[in-house]
Order: sequence, then structure tokens, then C-alpha cells
Amino acid sequence: MTSTTYLVTGMTCGHCESAVAQEVNALAGVEGVAVSAETGKLVVESTAPLDDAAVIAAVDEAGYSAVKA
Repeated sequence: MTSTTYLVTGMTCGHCESAVAQEVNALAGVEGVAVSAETGKLVVESTAPLDDAAVIAAVDEAGYSAVKA
């Protein structure tokens, strides 16, 4: 299991967290997602290392910006 942390900007509430989690969970290989609007952290658990660009694109699709922490 691999865990990767990203910093997400623009999230302010639970709805924001849900939108990001839904998009990232749709990526192949993702086993779990923990996202916090309060801290801006997105932690992605996966079976194998993920393509950072794919995770960042999924966050972008949700309407937010992310960078690998």
C-alpha cells in the first residue's frame, strides 16, 4: 500500500471535501482518500504509486488546485 499527500487550495467546507474525494476515488488503483478542508491535505492510499499528474487533474476536475506535498 502506498500513501501520497497533496496540498489542495480552495476548499472551505465538507462539500468541497466530498467533491475532491469523489473525483480522486474514481482513479484506478485508489484504495482510500482522506481529505480535510481545514488543513488542505489530501492523503491518497493506493495499491501502487499513482501518477501525480492524474491525481492533480482529478482535483482540478473537482474545481480546486493541488500540488504534491
